[in-house]
Amino acid sequence: MRRKYLSSFSVFFILILLLAAQSCKDKAASGPGGEAEAEKTDTIPPIGFRSDSLKLVETTVSNGENFIGLMNRLGLSGQQAFKVTEACDSVFDVRKMRAGASVMAYYGPGTAAASVDTTMLMYAVYTSNNLDMTVFKTFDTVKVWTYSKPIDTLRTFADVTIHSSLWNDMTAGGHHPQLIADLSDIYAWTVDFFGLQENDRFRVLYDVLTCEGDTVGTGSIYYAEFHRDTTLLPAIRFDQGDHGNLYWNEKGESMRKAFLKAPLKFSRISSGFSYARRHPVSGKVRPHTAVDYAAPTGTPVHSIGDGTVISAGWSGGGGNTVKIRHNSVYTTAYLHLSRFGKGIKSGVRVRQGDVIGYVGSTGVSTGPHLDFRVWKNGSPINPLKLESPPSEPITGENLPALDSARTGFMHQLDSLSAR
Repeated sequence: MRRKYLSSFSVFFILILLLAAQSCKDKAASGPGGEAEAEKTDTIPPIGFRSDSLKLVETTVSNGENFIGLMNRLGLSGQQAFKVTEACDSVFDVRKMRAGASVMAYYGPGTAAASVDTTMLMYAVYTSNNLDMTVFKTFDTVKVWTYSKPIDTLRTFADVTIHSSLWNDMTAGGHHPQLIADLSDIYAWTVDFFGLQENDRFRVLYDVLTCEGDTVGTGSIYYAEFHRDTTLLPAIRFDQGDHGNLYWNEKGESMRKAFLKAPLKFSRISSGFSYARRHPVSGKVRPHTAVDYAAPTGTPVHSIGDGTVISAGWSGGGGNTVKIRHNSVYTTAYLHLSRFGKGIKSGVRVRQGDVIGYVGSTGVSTGPHLDFRVWKNGSPINPLKLESPPSEPITGENLPALDSARTGFMHQLDSLSAR
């Protein structure tokens, strides 16, 4: 009897071991973490929904098509489309939907295989640009949200010598156009970008922004050098925590001066400062105490410095003209404007960089251009030779840190360019 009891116990014990072994095997098959692995399978993708079991139909916004029309075409009824429109609220402005923009429509199981004429649209994804998308959930509780693809930041450099123009040479070197604009902003007070010469050189340490392997923009510029013959003009990024200037030269002087070097961007000088120029319309030789910048009609014109508008209106041959007094010494004028900037009138205070008008060809003019004039103590001077005093320098206590930052940036720039 005792032997029989032991035999039954042995069988029961062996069964327990077998069940435990099977349990371990199942856990191993499910991967490390067991339940955590199952949770991983159920994780919602960054875009906000799983598309594995959904049918995808790709299309684009048609010319003249509004948001309701697009939703109708994708399969929603008028009432359903209106609900989606209401859900957009502050997330998506349906009025700014762009013709030609890509739209991905996702349909649930059982929808027509080849036709989008169905009421079972589940999600629509509108692509605003290479990075940003808006997702519209069209079933059950209607929802709208945005999704942006992740951006990677990479520290890199540019070393460009001017042969034709900054734009051509930068883009030929594979650099993003935004880098050109950023350099123009940093050096706006010290380098005349309309007067760049062959063999001028820019070296730049900066961040490039990439998405899925493609360059989509630029980040911060940390250090830059402008070379001309034996002249070197460095620009060092340093934040001293006062919400003020970010770029300084090697002496700790701000790269931001009292005046911009030019009142508009990316143009050419069509006529310089002269006391004996033959007028292109009348043919008479007369003084031309201005610099003419040829640019397309509508190009924004900026005030080169802080000041007060002392006149804004028609001035005969000068057409639409804005005149600004910056201080007791300097006054500037902007002629032949097609129209004035918003709110620009006599007595208005403007800040450096404010748009005070747009390039035009009003008055006596042979084509769209800006006639730009500067007076110093009431006498006309050549705008290209305008001396601009620096703004507040960096604090003395931050000079050692600025010098250390410059040394570190130069080392990074040299290391990257040597690869």
